[in-house]
Amino acid sequence: AGEHREATCEGAYPHHLQGVCVDDQAIYWSFTTQLVKTDLDGKLLKKVPVANHHGDLCQRDGKLYVAVNLGKFNDPQGNADSWVHVYNADDLSFVSKHATPEVFHGAGGIDHRDGHFFVVGGLPNDVEENYVYEYDDAFRFIKRHVVPSGHTHLGIQTAAFADGRWWFGCYGDPAILLVADADFKMIGRHEFDCALGIVGLPDGRFLVAKGGVDENKQCTGALRFAIPDEETGLKIVE
Repeated sequence: AGEHREATCEGAYPHHLQGVCVDDQAIYWSFTTQLVKTDLDGKLLKKVPVANHHGDLCQRDGKLYVAVNLGKFNDPQGNADSWVHVYNADDLSFVSKHATPEVFHGAGGIDHRDGHFFVVGGLPNDVEENYVYEYDDAFRFIKRHVVPSGHTHLGIQTAAFADGRWWFGCYGDPAILLVADADFKMIGRHEFDCALGIVGLPDGRFLVAKGGVDENKQCTGALRFAIPDEETGLKIVE
């Protein structure tokens, strides 16, 4: 098995980073319209163009599951077009797609736990709670969970289940981290930015994504270590 470390993704991309996931061999980066695979040092192995917009992703059993919205985000009328697209982790070839119309404001993030998938997404301006949509392993809808989080700008962008709890990265100025228990009861709301990607590692640490823009206005990505912290939810380990 590979050893996870901080990494900078080789290359730059037209649209910004939406999420990351890892396995023992590689890091997978979703740059909105490009799916990118690097080794654990960030060296580019493969990239493929994908539909706008591919969001956060997770990996399971050699496959990548990406939250995709082809319609409107954050629309109070629900004019989203929400899907989960599935790719082979080895060569990023397309496997299948599953409609997730229940994700009313646009699918933007995903993780799995105990054989089920949990999809998060957008949110209109005046809504004071977030929603998590649970599916079985065949993407049959099970239920919508309510997270009593207060409003977060454009909903939840990234999701990770780790250390017995949910970690949700949200946009905002400042960006917000929501921490909830396994049943989506709130544990904490913190000013911490993991809205571009968060991964829980087996050793209890996290990898948190950071984005940037280069001199050509192309988007870049990097991963840094973080550890849980009572005060701040997570904190970057220097």
